Parts: sequence; C-alpha cells; structure tokens
Amino acid sequence: MTPTQLRAFACVVRLGSVKAAAGELRVSEAAVSMHVAQLRKELGDVLFTRTSSGLAFSPGGLRLASRAVEILGLQDRTVREVSQAGTGRRVLRIGSSSLFAEHAAPGLIELFAGRAKDLEVELSVRPRAEFPALLAARTVDVAIGPAPASPLEALSDLQFLRYEIVTVARPDHPLAKHPLSADQARQQSWCLGPAAAEPDGMVPEMLRRLAVPEQHQQIFQSHAAALEEVQRTDGVALALRFAVVGDLAARRLVTLEGPGLRAQGRWAAMALPKEHQTPAAAELLRFITTPRATQAMVRGAGVHLGRFKPAVHVTLWS
Repeated sequence: MTPTQLRAFACVVRLGSVKAAAGELRVSEAAVSMHVAQLRKELGDVLFTRTSSGLAFSPGGLRLASRAVEILGLQDRTVREVSQAGTGRRVLRIGSSSLFAEHAAPGLIELFAGRAKDLEVELSVRPRAEFPALLAARTVDVAIGPAPASPLEALSDLQFLRYEIVTVARPDHPLAKHPLSADQARQQSWCLGPAAAEPDGMVPEMLRRLAVPEQHQQIFQSHAAALEEVQRTDGVALALRFAVVGDLAARRLVTLEGPGLRAQGRWAAMALPKEHQTPAAAELLRFITTPRATQAMVRGAGVHLGRFKPAVHVTLWS
C-alpha cells in the first residue's frame, strides 16, 4: 500500500468519480483504476462498485478512505515538521472566511506571530464548507469563520468573538433619514466585498433574506473598496460595525435602518481534536479568547492584506 494509491482512492471517494479523481490528480483514468485495483488485491475488498446512481462503497472502502486521509495527512505533517526542524522555523496555516481575513485576522496574526520569532503564519481565504475537509487532510491547522449551527463531528469548535453587520451609506444618501422598507432595500445599488460571493456566511444570508437581485449587486475585490465606492455614490453596503466605527463617528458613513438591514453573528475557530493539533494550533486556540487578542481583532478599520509583517504569508483563493 503506497501513498500514491491511497491518494488516488481518497480522491475517488471525495469526488465520487474515477474520471473526476483523474482530472484533479492530473493522471489518466487508467492510472487511477490501476491504483484502486492494487488496493483491492492487497486488502481483499472490492472497496466500491459502480451503479446507475454512481459509486457505491463497501464498509471496508469507507473505512479505508477515512484512514487514507489520516495517513496522508500524517505523512505531510511529518515532512513539514522535519523540514521545519532543519530550518528552525514553525509554520501555522490558517484557513479563513474573507470577512475575518480582511478585518480581524491582520491584528490577530500580527500580535500572535510577534510573540514567537520562530513562527510563520500562512493565511488563505477558503469557503466555510471546505473547512472539515481541509482540516482532515491537514491542509490547514486552524479554520476560522462563521460559527456552525451545530458542532462539527470529529472537530474542535471554539466560538470566540461576536460581531454585528450593519447597512451603511453616505450621510447625504436620499434615504438616509428614514427607515427603508424591504422593497426599497431591494432596489438599492449594493456595493459588496468578496464575502457576498461566498456560498454561506452572514453576508450572503442577509442578501438572500432581503431578496436583493443579482443585477443590484456589485462585488469588489475587498470590503474596504466597496465602502470607498459607497462614499462616492448612492450605493449601500454591508459592513462590520467595529470596522466602520471611525467612519460612523466622523459622519463619513451612516447606518441605514429597516427590516433585515442588520444582523449579529459569531466567529469560531475550528481544528482537529486536541490530541491531533500541532503545538502552534493549540497555542493559537488558547490565545484567541484572551482580551489582548480580542482587542487586536477589533482595533478599528480593516487592514489591507498586503500590510502584513514579512513573517506572515497570505494566499487568496477564488
């Protein structure tokens, strides 16, 4: 049983198709089928069969898939830890929703990484739905985003910070002095950050509840860019209250009131169970609930991702 065989089989289980697995692994379908055949022969289990509805996995096949992800993750972690030991550096990989990444992550990571000279932090923006798979495969060590409605199986879930999203406009907006009806809200030009394009989270949920037509939505590269557009036009935007507190105080922006125009949420940090966490991940989970960490996350307007210290690496995924 080789890592290549396990990776091929795990990919087939995750994607539900030999063809899709071959495409992701960039090999031929014959190569994937050969790896599966070798596993079948070695383990004496059919692993899966093809049906008119797709692949049907045997109990042994599903057990192998779960163990394959664990083995491959342990292999990757071992390679990484050996490499880090040789360079004297540790790496903490964080997957995050775009809203947290832009507004709260900069202060948190700057403060956390500054406490240890041998620590580097990599931040990537990922959809919340991918968090369990990313953690199971050890692609990230910690995933941070909107708190799940119910605890996720086989994951540690730490809820740590409440936030409020409000609707804002410039002070001389035609509707700034009166509450908006649901119909008026739908007719506005909405200037939105990348969180609006995510499949789940507070921002897309608010837009769905308001039934804002797609033709009335403009999605910008960052939430900061969306707010700048609002200050120049008659558009409206959804914003974290703590991120625009300075603009509200200076009357560069005002909040709009009406049904569905504000909502509260909570962020959560997710990781593998304690016995499988890296030391850096466990340390971040302890640190993230402290008053100093909270203060760093809500210190004001969002900091652009490019302003991280050199020790922090940022990767954006569309």
